[in-house]
Amino acid sequence: MCGDCGHQLRSVQEAQEHAELTGHANFSESTEAVLNLVCTACGKPCRSKTETDLHTKRTGHSEFTDKTEEAAKPIDLESKSEPLPSSSEPVAGEDIVISEGMEMVVPEVNKELLAELEAMGFPTARATRALHFSGNDNIEAAVNWVVENENDPEIDHLPMVPAQGKADPAKPTLSPEEIKAKTQELRERARKKKEEEEKRMEREREKERVRIGKEMLEAKRIEEDNERKRILAMRKAEKEEEKRAREKIRQRLEEDKAERRRKLGLPAEDPNKVKTPPPVVEETKISLPVRPATKAEQMRNCLRSLKQSHKEDDAKVKRAFQTLLTYIGNVAKSPDEEKFRKIRLSNPSFQERVGSLNGGVQFLELCGFVKDESGEFLFLPRDKVEMPILNSAGAELNSAIVNPFFGVL
Repeated sequence: MCGDCGHQLRSVQEAQEHAELTGHANFSESTEAVLNLVCTACGKPCRSKTETDLHTKRTGHSEFTDKTEEAAKPIDLESKSEPLPSSSEPVAGEDIVISEGMEMVVPEVNKELLAELEAMGFPTARATRALHFSGNDNIEAAVNWVVENENDPEIDHLPMVPAQGKADPAKPTLSPEEIKAKTQELRERARKKKEEEEKRMEREREKERVRIGKEMLEAKRIEEDNERKRILAMRKAEKEEEKRAREKIRQRLEEDKAERRRKLGLPAEDPNKVKTPPPVVEETKISLPVRPATKAEQMRNCLRSLKQSHKEDDAKVKRAFQTLLTYIGNVAKSPDEEKFRKIRLSNPSFQERVGSLNGGVQFLELCGFVKDESGEFLFLPRDKVEMPILNSAGAELNSAIVNPFFGVL
């Protein structure tokens, strides 16, 4: 008896053949009778009652024929079909020997068992060959055959049998415990292979995440650098703009100052002349002649008074200046048009823009407008239209509009 798989062996020669086929070396003598019980359903021989019980548990076959007395030589441990009319018998792991001209086909195997073997990772040809040579009745026998013949060079070739019959190899099977262990080993091997593949994919995904993270950080750094450069450029441009605005205001002040000196009849100020503080003059009671203010100065004072009276509303003041400039401009362009020289004092638009503001009506009176006898209109007679006065009024209004410091100094 084989101590590794429990097979009953009837002679030393059978034990040697069994050792060569399976690699088992643990044999012992047994007092259990060696029988020759053949399964009537599949033809598998069994050497003892124990083997018949295991075969029944695996396949469900329960009918056996006792051929112990008929056996004249050691029996094979795998089921056989009827021998084919050929020159030699089939051997384990090889296709059967056939006569010339015989049609060969791929044998039919159990589709469900084939699908299960393929799910375990076996190629279709190997799974078909294993099912064919293991009896095509259970998955454990097929796995056992694969383990026994994994070094066979033709293991991945589809088996070929005659069209009218099949031949089964004559190789012993492993015990149910060994088959279960081999099956578990194959499944464990497949599981480990799958885990290794998942770990490899996870490493690849991690490398990809690290690469994407580095690219995002680099892109963010470049974006922040560009934003800092843009802010610095914007601040530099704002400083340049502020510098130009200050220079422009300074030039306007100089021009306004020069214009006032020109209108007052004073000589132009020498820019190279160093300004010296005025000498301290002792206060004396000296009466100097007072020069009357010119029309231009009166107009400027009137506009300055208007702005200071409404300094909390710059938009309102600016709108009043523009309205007065429109009135004066229309008269200067079309002095013969009476409609430009006549203003209704009760007009809501006039009252809102000019009439209600301190100094608005006074500025128009300085330009030559007078109230009529009814006090309802401001009227500028045609013979009272003086273009120099209108030009001076326009210049003062324009200066008051464009000069941001008008009325402040």
